[in-house]
Amino acid sequence: MFELRPYRKNSNKMSYNPFREMEEFERKFFEDPFAGFFENADIAEFKTDIKDQGDSYLLEADLPGFDKKDIHLDLSNDVLTINAERHSEHEEKDKKNKYVRCERSYGRYSRQFDVSAIDTDNIKAKYKDGVLALTLPKKDTGEPESKHLEIE
Repeated sequence: MFELRPYRKNSNKMSYNPFREMEEFERKFFEDPFAGFFENADIAEFKTDIKDQGDSYLLEADLPGFDKKDIHLDLSNDVLTINAERHSEHEEKDKKNKYVRCERSYGRYSRQFDVSAIDTDNIKAKYKDGVLALTLPKKDTGEPESKHLEIE
């Protein structure tokens, strides 16, 4: 088995260092000690931006490589759940026989958001170029109610 590595100019001038692998392991361990335990931990939770647009919020979620049919939005008890699932394009036997390297991740990804201040009946969703955009209109709270209280 071999590994594809970036080309290095004058790579034949590198001296042999028997401790290089151990130093690399130690550096990676202290940067992210649990990376080896959770495969694909760096994308297990997709990234989002939320912008306040006055009368609504705009939530944008990066979901590159997903089909629109594999993204599901669910509302329950003032919680919006975004689920996305990417299916494997290869079988295990193909992975062993043909792939030199397979780094793309497959699986289920999910995020939840509190939407108690959102008019959930008017949420709009669009998916284009790998970005899910949700327009989340704010609930109309109206004017704060004022009352006169009598002293007993």
